[in-house]
Amino acid sequence: MRLFLISIALFIIGFTSSCQTDQTSNKNPNEHKIEVTEVLGAGSYTYLKGKENDKEIWLAVTAMDAKVGEVYYYEGTMEMTQFKSKELNRTFESIYFVEKISKDPITKNATTTANAMGNQPQEAMTSPGPVTVGKKDIKIETAAGGITIGELFKNKANYSGKTIKIKGEVTKFSLEIMKKNWIHLQDGTEGDGKFDLTVTTAEEFKVGDIVTIEGKVTLDKDFGYGYFYDVLVEDAKAIK
Repeated sequence: MRLFLISIALFIIGFTSSCQTDQTSNKNPNEHKIEVTEVLGAGSYTYLKGKENDKEIWLAVTAMDAKVGEVYYYEGTMEMTQFKSKELNRTFESIYFVEKISKDPITKNATTTANAMGNQPQEAMTSPGPVTVGKKDIKIETAAGGITIGELFKNKANYSGKTIKIKGEVTKFSLEIMKKNWIHLQDGTEGDGKFDLTVTTAEEFKVGDIVTIEGKVTLDKDFGYGYFYDVLVEDAKAIK
């Protein structure tokens, strides 16, 4: 009987230890936590002010429904100083653009992807560039002298460093991130399983605009903080 009780005790201790080990192994060392004290909405972005370890900071995330008093977990930050928001007509001395944010702790083995509206707190959000955009049921005529998005993705090595012309529909627009505006284009074509093209520009567009742009193709562009693009069209200009 005594041996039986000892065995049961050892089993319980081992099970508890295993659970604690699993919880520790899932803890994300890069995760931060903030309690929101102020919320500012501005176009495609929501600006959150709060405290982390008694330090007051500002975060910029993809537009979401956030409220004062809520607690958020986040990771993947990029600090920008003297950042000016045109929508708010305000300059932030320091602000962190956040790659992922959630109402729940972000475990290091989480496999969830970006949620553009932030309506499901267990999922992460990205800002500004790498986003999950659904494929639109559209068919855009190829620009004269241009190529399709599908052709670019399918034969990207052939266009590396070259200036190309592409016509498509704007599926996402982000203003003044890293001193550039960012757009995502689709034309209904697909190459190598990809259909949504990221473009940087100094010009402004609206989601739904049908535009023809001309810019330089850059491959394997890494801005750090998780912002990596295997294909990026940079410094594009609209062609009328």
